Amino acid sequence: MTQDFTHNNEITDKNVLIETFFKTFPDYNTDESRERITKAWNYLCDKSGDTKRSCGKPFYLHPMRTACILAEIKMDTDTIVSGFLHDLNAIEGFDEKDIETVFGSSIYSILCGTTKITNIHIENKTLHQADSIRKMLFAMIDDVRVIFVKLADKLDRMRNLKNYDEKTQRAYASEALDIWAPLADRLGMSSAKNEFEDLSLKYSNPDTFQQIKSIVAQKKDERSDYLEKAVQSIYKAAVKAKIEVTITSRAKHFYSIYQKMRKRNVEPGSLYDLLALRVLCNTVPECYTLVGIVHSLWKPLDGRFKDYIAMPKANGYQSLHTTVMCGDRPLEIQIRTTEMHNIAEHGVASHWLYKKGMSHDTVDVNNLAIFNQLRELRTKQLTDESFFNQLKSDILGDEIFVFTPKGDVRQLPAGSNALDFAYAIHSAIGEKVIGAKADGKIIPLSTPLKNTQIIEVITNPQAHPTENQLKMVHTSKARQKIHAWLVANNPTFEEEVETAEVQLPKQPKKRIKNGSANAASKKGTGKIRIGNTTNFIVTFAQCCKPTYPDPIVGYVSRNRGITIHRADCYTFQRIPDIEHRMIEVEWDVTEEPSKKN
Repeated sequence: MTQDFTHNNEITDKNVLIETFFKTFPDYNTDESRERITKAWNYLCDKSGDTKRSCGKPFYLHPMRTACILAEIKMDTDTIVSGFLHDLNAIEGFDEKDIETVFGSSIYSILCGTTKITNIHIENKTLHQADSIRKMLFAMIDDVRVIFVKLADKLDRMRNLKNYDEKTQRAYASEALDIWAPLADRLGMSSAKNEFEDLSLKYSNPDTFQQIKSIVAQKKDERSDYLEKAVQSIYKAAVKAKIEVTITSRAKHFYSIYQKMRKRNVEPGSLYDLLALRVLCNTVPECYTLVGIVHSLWKPLDGRFKDYIAMPKANGYQSLHTTVMCGDRPLEIQIRTTEMHNIAEHGVASHWLYKKGMSHDTVDVNNLAIFNQLRELRTKQLTDESFFNQLKSDILGDEIFVFTPKGDVRQLPAGSNALDFAYAIHSAIGEKVIGAKADGKIIPLSTPLKNTQIIEVITNPQAHPTENQLKMVHTSKARQKIHAWLVANNPTFEEEVETAEVQLPKQPKKRIKNGSANAASKKGTGKIRIGNTTNFIVTFAQCCKPTYPDPIVGYVSRNRGITIHRADCYTFQRIPDIEHRMIEVEWDVTEEPSKKN
């Protein structure tokens, strides 16, 4: 794709436009593809006629640019045709059923997934968007091409925001940052993600954008000399090791610089780690060899090496990242294979391979985490607000990766704690959690987990969910499971939750019938039972003061017999070597006669 053709192109002649398209994207010059794409273009031009956009330009220019964006990532012909036709619902009197008659069910299906969501109310960031976005994302589960068309549509609109008033610009910028950039990221489309973020910054914070742009431009020559020396050093070492590499250098994109400014509370001119090199190798072993070479050339910075080859991101991204002190400043270096680079740039779209007639054959993209999360969401009866909250926090928010003790990887939203981790494994585990370890050390259940930690949960068969846990958890799944348990088992919880502002769907009312085995039909004796006996010395901890029927845990103290804590007591969790001193305990109870109405 040429930048001029899709960015602010001034060509308006219909015949010149379509011929330029085929010259720019020769992959679509097979007889079948050319015929179908030309048919879609002529149909668009015929239906839109002399209709103009609010900016005064012909209606058909935006669909052409959208199709070009799709062609750049080499989507199949059906998707290109859908790019041309996606906006026709904006033409007064247009009947979308005509699409199915003229272009077939495949094109019609893609367009149904996109045209239903064209009227998102961007002036409201919360609930008004939820239903439209829900329809789009659920349509994506059935055919991922729906989201490609929408992302291309949104990206072109962001590129041409200069034609809108400031209020609309800021609204589009906010929507791009909230929805479209994270969504592109989840699909592994880093180029689209970066452009969404940069354009969002340009219109939401224009002064800062221009400041960063100016700083980057001023240091261009200095940056070129510095990076060229680093590049030549790597090339020389790679040749010596008989490794063929391709190296590109770049400044980090503007939004990334902006985030560093905010995090460190400094001006852009004070930042030094704004530079990055990307090294492409032919094989995975060469990638690891090369990172060793880089570390022999320059001292690596502590804690800045990340291995996304051994542990890919949830969107399929793979690469080795390291930051070294090159000269007097940090330099980030990414090392990956050419195939990994294609996936990193275009994500799911990179899996579309071309055969005769531009048909497609895909690697199974449905194993991406976002598809599984959306399938789970589709089975739930969520309110618009709970859907939108879950979308932004669990699906489109930042993420971390942690390990189970067996080495299995679990992806969680950033901010998740050990309770969220337990419920991510299984709700039955989450309900019995009393403590947790991170990398072998006891941590409070409320502590946010960090990337790559090994998390182990400690359970007790007597433990159960509490209202404190409901306030503590971060993920929607954990909140929903705890909420459902409390509704079913806590007679007073429903009344309390009315004022708790817990944005979750109400569960059917469940009450334990008289005569069932629950705390209300039993009475504590005040003693503690271990196995079949209560005859031993017990001390009740004063930090948490456990009373029946609180879930409890116990451990063997050195001079006070068995010490009893509440199961959620933070002091208990911080006791040294507690995992070796714990002992199973329970309240001693007597059965009370059931009451009859």
